[in-house]
Amino acid sequence: MEINNRKAAIIGCGFVGSASAFALMQSGLFSEMVLIDADPQKAEGEALDISHGLPFAKPMQIYAGTYEDIDDAAIIIVTAGAGQKPGETRLDLVKKNVGIFKNIIPEIAKRNCSGILLIVANPVDVLTYAAAKLSGFPENRVFGSGTVLDTARLKYLLGEHLDVDPRNVHAFVIGEHGDSEFVAWSSLDVSGVPVHDFCEMRGHHDHDASMQKIAAEVRDSAYEIIKRKKATYYGVAMAVKRICEAIIRDEKSVLPVSSIQRGNYGVNDVALSMPAIVGRNGIEAMVPIRLSATEYTQLSESAATLRRVIEDAVQL
Repeated sequence: MEINNRKAAIIGCGFVGSASAFALMQSGLFSEMVLIDADPQKAEGEALDISHGLPFAKPMQIYAGTYEDIDDAAIIIVTAGAGQKPGETRLDLVKKNVGIFKNIIPEIAKRNCSGILLIVANPVDVLTYAAAKLSGFPENRVFGSGTVLDTARLKYLLGEHLDVDPRNVHAFVIGEHGDSEFVAWSSLDVSGVPVHDFCEMRGHHDHDASMQKIAAEVRDSAYEIIKRKKATYYGVAMAVKRICEAIIRDEKSVLPVSSIQRGNYGVNDVALSMPAIVGRNGIEAMVPIRLSATEYTQLSESAATLRRVIEDAVQL
């Protein structure tokens, strides 16, 4: 079926799904959005609630639907899954959520969909891998939100540390969206100025301690938010909106989305986040960035962590 580039589908209407729907309504990217949930009344309630704000936004049709409504969607956003609880890692969720995906993804695969399958549920890397295998879609059309939010957190914290606009911080958090993620400091700059030089310009000289502190804050951000308010959803909703912008506007933006790697930096047949050019056709190319020997090792270890989880928990 021909794609409607002004239509999105969201599967899963929990905190993340509903926040994403709200962010996408405000973005003006789409003129049609279908919400699908295992509890149809939940989807209906969210659609009604968001629709009531349309007089303050751009014209849009928002409704609760079924898998029959996804055929022509340009982007199918999957947020469905069990949420992360206090004290629980993203990888603790894997068996529960792979089981949920074994019901959801075959339903998508039955339809003649030629849009992008964007995975947001956690653990996003493992579920992106599962979705690619279960759907049979070309791998460039199946990817996860990955470390797009982690990278935004890094830019925000560096902006605060350096007292500079975070939009001028060019950086990537790569690897697993989780405990083995890391900052690619070797390729980080602020408007073309290497980060250490910029730090010194702003009066910061204890580079190693600052780098470790900021990287730990980025990695642990979700845990800190969950401890305080039981869930995270606004930040990831903004990340979903940003990814959708890159796709719908065919921006060719470089984003650290999660996708199955095929030999990049020695990583093969595992989904994790690396910078990629994202446009209307999904992932167009991977972007090679500078990595130190230590960062290369960190990437290999992150991939190995995910590989063990896939082998232990993902029976496809």
